[in-house]
Amino acid sequence: MPEENHLRLAVAQTTVRVNPHSSPQLRDGGAEVRSLMHRARAAGARVVQFPEGAICFQDKRLLSANGPDEAGASDWSRFRWNVLQEELTLTARLARELRLWTVLGSAHRLTAPNRPHNSLYVISDRGEVATRHDERMLSHTKISYMYAPGSTPVTFEVDGVRFGCALGMEAHFPELFGAYERLDVDCVLFSTTGGATGGGTVFATEMRAHAATNRYWGGFAVPAQLKGDTPAGIIGPDGEWAARCPRDGTPSVAVADLGPQDPASALARPWRRKARTGLYDGYLVEDARSDDRTAF
Repeated sequence: MPEENHLRLAVAQTTVRVNPHSSPQLRDGGAEVRSLMHRARAAGARVVQFPEGAICFQDKRLLSANGPDEAGASDWSRFRWNVLQEELTLTARLARELRLWTVLGSAHRLTAPNRPHNSLYVISDRGEVATRHDERMLSHTKISYMYAPGSTPVTFEVDGVRFGCALGMEAHFPELFGAYERLDVDCVLFSTTGGATGGGTVFATEMRAHAATNRYWGGFAVPAQLKGDTPAGIIGPDGEWAARCPRDGTPSVAVADLGPQDPASALARPWRRKARTGLYDGYLVEDARSDDRTAF
């Protein structure tokens, strides 16, 4: 991140709805997203990030052709695609009005009979879809019954700050986050619904480790329902929380300024890159006491 660049990021926790049949639920989800966009912009944010499936994170059993009592192949004709499209259009329009980049989790419909992607839309401050991240590392249920996987990392830039995207259960895969470091990102935005019981806490721990290991910022967007020890928030390059939403489960935003790191921290990232390129090879020694691992 250039020394002169600063960017204010907002990360939201929302009341994620799960019924893909319910037009009122989808409309409520869209309205809540847009309400929090207003709050983020009022707080001076340039970018706002929302959780996975922010408008509707469709329940696998409610979509199942064998449901609702049994998980099975998803029948996506049950999803209210027209209502989702209307809500996404209204959200993009508001992003343009507020001049606010908006990163939003949603299902992305493909051409039948292909399954949709589980995605993060990156909506620019012009109200256009600048790019889209599709979850690559899908859970057993998602890959068996629900989605088509993505195939590539995605980055985008706002005011000279480069972002990467991650979604769902991808926090479990450190190689994805190391790849973003090599792509020179300044911040990775990770959105999830938290997975199984306790999953949100695990994801939060992993995201703090990824940020500290790779020396970049992290956005952590989760449903308000997780509350307790796992509210949404923003993680600094030292792995510590820079800002967090309230723990009471209310829809809200956390805001922090992403700026240049302090000089000592800024040295860590290039040194770690150098250390991975064979730096130590020239310092290896041939010594019997080195080879013998059974003596003091």
